[in-house]
Amino acid sequence: MIGVAFPQPSGGWPWTTFLVNVSGCLLIGVLLTVLSELTVPHPLLRPLLGVGVLGGYTTFSTYAVDVVALVDAGRPVVALGYVVATPLAAVAACVLGVAVTRRAAGRTGGEPE
Repeated sequence: MIGVAFPQPSGGWPWTTFLVNVSGCLLIGVLLTVLSELTVPHPLLRPLLGVGVLGGYTTFSTYAVDVVALVDAGRPVVALGYVVATPLAAVAACVLGVAVTRRAAGRTGGEPE
């Protein structure tokens, strides 16, 4: 849906997919920190929100399609950069989400209170 609103040129860096996936991973870091360190949630809340809602928001299947499209467009170097940058940025965003959430909650680590 977002890709339709913000189309990317053929062979160009798929910024829309990249930003959706990275922002989704940031939100996953926030969510899992809240659910595992700051609250005692219902056991089904984590899979519902993490896998269901945020798993539906992120679009790593489109990431794979984007890589193939870049290779097909004759941009293998861009495709390789995208293959490497997306998971690195996604993990960094998740770590940032955890850190920001802990800081906002006045916590420095994962220790229970």
